[in-house]
Amino acid sequence: MNPIIPTPQTPAPEFQPRLLLVDDEPRLLTSLYELLRVQDHYQLVTATNGAEALAALSRQHFDLLLLDLRLPDMSGHDIMDFVNAREIDCDVIVMSGEAGIEAAIGALKRGAYDYLRKPYNPPELLKTVENALQKRRLAVENLRIAQRLENSEKMYRYLVDSSPDIIYTLNHEGCFTFINDRAYQILGYTREELIGRHYSVLVHEEDQERARYVFNERRVDERASRNVELRLKCNNSAAGDRTFNNTLMTISLNAIGMHVPGEAVAKHEFFGTYGVARDITDRKRAEEMISYQAYHDILTDLPNRILFKDRLGLAVIQAKRKLAELAVMFIDLDRFKLVNDTLGHVKGDELLQQAARRLKDCLRKGDTLARHSGDEFTIVLPELRDRADAKAIADKFQEVLQQPFDLDGHVVHISASIGIAVYPTDGDTIEELLRHADIAMYQVKAQGKNGHSFYHASMQDMSHQKIALEQSLRKALENNELEMYYQPQVDQASGRVIGAEGLMRWNHPTRGLLSAGEFLPFAEENGLMLPISDWMIGALCRDLLLWNAAGADNIRLSLNLSPQYLDRGDFFEKMRNALLRYQIAPAQIEVEITENICIRNPQYAIEQLNKLCQLGVSVAIDDFGTGYSSLSYLHRFPIHTIKIDQSFVKEIHDEHGHYPVILAIISIARGLGLHLVAEGVETEVQARYLAANGCATMQGYLFYRPIALTSFMEVLAAQNQAELPALAAVPRLAIQA
Repeated sequence: MNPIIPTPQTPAPEFQPRLLLVDDEPRLLTSLYELLRVQDHYQLVTATNGAEALAALSRQHFDLLLLDLRLPDMSGHDIMDFVNAREIDCDVIVMSGEAGIEAAIGALKRGAYDYLRKPYNPPELLKTVENALQKRRLAVENLRIAQRLENSEKMYRYLVDSSPDIIYTLNHEGCFTFINDRAYQILGYTREELIGRHYSVLVHEEDQERARYVFNERRVDERASRNVELRLKCNNSAAGDRTFNNTLMTISLNAIGMHVPGEAVAKHEFFGTYGVARDITDRKRAEEMISYQAYHDILTDLPNRILFKDRLGLAVIQAKRKLAELAVMFIDLDRFKLVNDTLGHVKGDELLQQAARRLKDCLRKGDTLARHSGDEFTIVLPELRDRADAKAIADKFQEVLQQPFDLDGHVVHISASIGIAVYPTDGDTIEELLRHADIAMYQVKAQGKNGHSFYHASMQDMSHQKIALEQSLRKALENNELEMYYQPQVDQASGRVIGAEGLMRWNHPTRGLLSAGEFLPFAEENGLMLPISDWMIGALCRDLLLWNAAGADNIRLSLNLSPQYLDRGDFFEKMRNALLRYQIAPAQIEVEITENICIRNPQYAIEQLNKLCQLGVSVAIDDFGTGYSSLSYLHRFPIHTIKIDQSFVKEIHDEHGHYPVILAIISIARGLGLHLVAEGVETEVQARYLAANGCATMQGYLFYRPIALTSFMEVLAAQNQAELPALAAVPRLAIQA
């Protein structure tokens, strides 16, 4: 059956588009259905999953598919692939809540008419649907009219003026001889304003030369058609310039006359140009946006790693040509992870955005700041006069980052560790410069953070030493090189040892005795804390057996617990099994945790610590007052002991002075009925001040340094001999298997 062609006598039948709505969320699907139902000329069909959608597409024709990308049984991309593979004539509007650019790129590549992000704006959705259907209406109308175009000049005029593209002709001088009404709809120029005028009145000034070349190149025959993208000016200044893809074809006349046999029978005479201009402004903007997001970090709007390497490569080429220097910086934000874990990822993202703005404000014109990954940034400083320029910028970075950050009422402080590599001294390739700047940055971190350092070849050796240390640490457990040392905790009034803190040491085969601070950070970074902590529990229980056999079962042992170890669900079982195996009274064990453990995963931490307390093990807060958390956790968590951090104790220089932080901590402990221990006591003045203000238990170099088990046993033996009568032992508590 032939399609009905609109004519003045035969009105076009009403276009009743059929729409397929696909969404697995019933509430959203119902809302979308009701929104479109009021458009009474729409025929609506719904599907709640991919299978239903494919079945509907196979059964009947649809003009438009409104598609959610995330479905329970397949992705929206799969459905679009089904449509394309079977050449189903159906436009697709994608609606998705996914934030990633990959989803949008995938939809556009598969031919989506438009991409709307959830939650969508109902008027915008209705407009998009209407535009898509309008496009189909025009296509249907153009097809119908095209079949009768040869028989009716009126049908020809209808087709041209209803086209979604601008159709025009130029004479041999480049002046308009015809242009359809689409020019007025898009550009705001009426046909009367353009007929007889030169095409250059529409072309953007920067594209005039390109237009002059293609419009004046008078191709004929198979070379007659060519394409060019041009920006055209709009009559309405608010609309701005728009980009069009112009398909041009030379119009020529054949002059046939008398001829000598064997010579040409026709002569082509240039008559003008026929052109079709399609508005691709929205497509160009989408392409520009996709290209921009492919090379920029979405969170900070800074260049990403790909674009940074490209710019660094160009800077290296330029520096090599000019025999100049350039600097590459690697910046890592100190304490960012703590802020992120404490306040959450939303505040962490806000901190990164604020930090990026501050860093960007410090740069010179021509410098490039990029987000490398996480809380790391990279910078290239081209045309470096000398290293003093790089040092000055690094100093400025540190200055602006040390100023407080306000995250919706949360005031936080961070700093930065900055490594600097200079071309060509520290490398002449992108990879070398970045790697050496990274090594210099880690050197700053190893020296206490909050600083900057230029790369030096000796740092490479130190980096290799760290790798060697990590490899040796993996063998330390197998070779029985780890050992527990003990720092006694003393009752200041009597001088008696009433407890001890277990501290790990490593008897390194070549470097000698290493403290925990020299190797445990490597263990944390390389996933070795779990086996090391397992070893520590066993070692402590074995040593406790020796204590108890020597009559010191009233001495409490404190052990430091790694956050990684507490996060493991089997920690409690391992502790309980160890106490059962070695027959150690739980009351003799005190587990020390830091404040930040309480805020990493509060509910889980509460559950684990409550289990310990039910077992009979007590819990102490180590380094109290140095974390970000509030005091509310003291009520929520089963805490028995507070340990005053040595950084506060060091401030005591006058036993008659006033140290409000110390007094506040003592007051908190007294008010909550908690045991109190002061760490890092090194002077008599500190001891007398603490004792006078209510802290009786202390540990520090004033009393004892951390000592090996044999020496600690000698201390306990000497104390037992000096005490008559002997102190009563701490009663053992039975552990239920």
